[in-house]
Amino acid sequence: MTQMLIYLVTYPADKDPEKFARSLVERRLAACVNLVKVSSKYWWEGSVQDDEEYLLIIKTSVEKARILEETIAREHPYQVPEIVSIQPNTVNKPYLEWLLQELG
Repeated sequence: MTQMLIYLVTYPADKDPEKFARSLVERRLAACVNLVKVSSKYWWEGSVQDDEEYLLIIKTSVEKARILEETIAREHPYQVPEIVSIQPNTVNKPYLEWLLQELG
C-alpha cells in the first residue's frame, strides 16, 4: 500500500464544483482534483433522482485524510455526500513524491 488516497465525491453541477475543488487544492488538502461531468441516477427520499453532477477525483495523502473528510462533510451542499476513499496498491514514485511534496 502507498501513502496516497483517492477520494470519489459527487458534487452538484449547479453549486460551483470548480470553486470547491480549487479550494481543496489551495488549502493543501488535495494535491490534485479532477472533475468529470456525470449523469447520476439514484434513490433519494422514495424516488429515483436524475441529476447532472461532477465526480471529483481527489488525490491526497493518508495524513490529510481525516481533515479532508471532515471538510467535505462540513462544506458539501448535500445532506448525505458521497465520500469514498480508495488506497492504490501502487503509484509511480515520481508522482507520489510530487503529491507528498505539494501536500506539505
